[in-house]
Amino acid sequence: MWFMRQAGRSLPEYRALKGDLSILDAVERPELAAELTLQPVTRYGVDAAILFSDIMVPLVGIGIDLEVVPGKGPVIAEPFRDATDLARLRPLDAASDVPYVAEAVRIAAKELEVPLIGFAGGPFTLASYLIEGGPSRVFSRTRTLMHSEPNTWMALMDSLASVAISSLRAQILAGASAIQLFDSWIGWLSLDEYATFVLPATKRIFAGLEDLDVPRIYFGINTSDLLSRMSTAGADVIGVDWRIGIAAARERIGNERGIQGNLNPATCLGPWETVEHETARILQEASAQPGHIFNLGHGVLPETNPEVLEKVVALVHGEQNGAAL
Repeated sequence: MWFMRQAGRSLPEYRALKGDLSILDAVERPELAAELTLQPVTRYGVDAAILFSDIMVPLVGIGIDLEVVPGKGPVIAEPFRDATDLARLRPLDAASDVPYVAEAVRIAAKELEVPLIGFAGGPFTLASYLIEGGPSRVFSRTRTLMHSEPNTWMALMDSLASVAISSLRAQILAGASAIQLFDSWIGWLSLDEYATFVLPATKRIFAGLEDLDVPRIYFGINTSDLLSRMSTAGADVIGVDWRIGIAAARERIGNERGIQGNLNPATCLGPWETVEHETARILQEASAQPGHIFNLGHGVLPETNPEVLEKVVALVHGEQNGAAL
C-alpha cells in the first residue's frame, strides 16, 4: 500500500522543510525533492515511495510559461487555441531540460528500502490545462478543440505522449521501480470520446515503456464507465477512485490486471471508527482476487491528520499478515 500525494501538505515535516518555496522551485532542488519523497515512508511505513514532483514539470522543461498556484493548480500564461500552438511543444530531452528530476530519483532510490514510483501526467489532463489555461470543471474549450479540429487534437496528444515517454523513461533509468500515469480528468469524457481521442496516445505511452520491464499503473478520476477500455491501454495496474466498489471495478477491468484503490480521501477526515470500517470493507471486497494495492481514491487531502494515515497503514498491514481487525 501507498497513498497518492503522500509526500505533501498534510505532513508538518513537509511544510517545515519546504517552507515558502513553490512546488516547482522545490522540485528543481533534487536533494530537497528526494528528502520530501522519503518523509512519508519514514512517517507511515508505506510499501512504496512516490517521487516528489509535479505533472507540469516536463512542460516547464520545454519552455511552457506556467505557474502552479497554491489552492488553484496549474495556470498557463498563454493557453493553446489552435494548430499554430503545436509549435510550442518541442520534444523533451529529460537529461538537459529537467536534469533535477532524474537526480532526485537517483538520490531517493539509493536511500529507500522500498520501491520508488515515478510518474507523469496523462495526455488529456495536460492538454486540458494547456487549452483551458488552468483547472476546469467542464473542459468546454478542450472538448471543442477535440471535436472541431480532430487533426490538431491528435497531433497534440501525440506530442504530449512523447513528452510523457521521455520523462518516464528517464525516471526509470535513474532508478524508479514502477511508474504511474495520472490522467486525472479523463472521467469527464464519454466512453466514445475517450476511446477515439485519448486511448491511442495512452497506449503509445505504455508501449514506449514496455522494454524497461517495470510495473505500470494507470489512474484517473470518475472513470467507472471507462474502466473496461482503460484496461486495454497496456498498464499492469488500474487505479480506481471511490465512486465504484472494488468488486464492480474488478468485473470491468478483469483479472489480468492489478487493481489499486480506493478509500475516499474525505473519509480520513472523519472519526476513526468510520475510517477503520471503510478500510476493512475495501480489504474484504478486494480479497476475492489477488493483485490489490491499497490506496486512496485520489490524493491525501491537506487537512488530513497524519496519525489517521499511520493507523490505516497499520490496519492494512495487520490484515495482510493475518492479524485480527
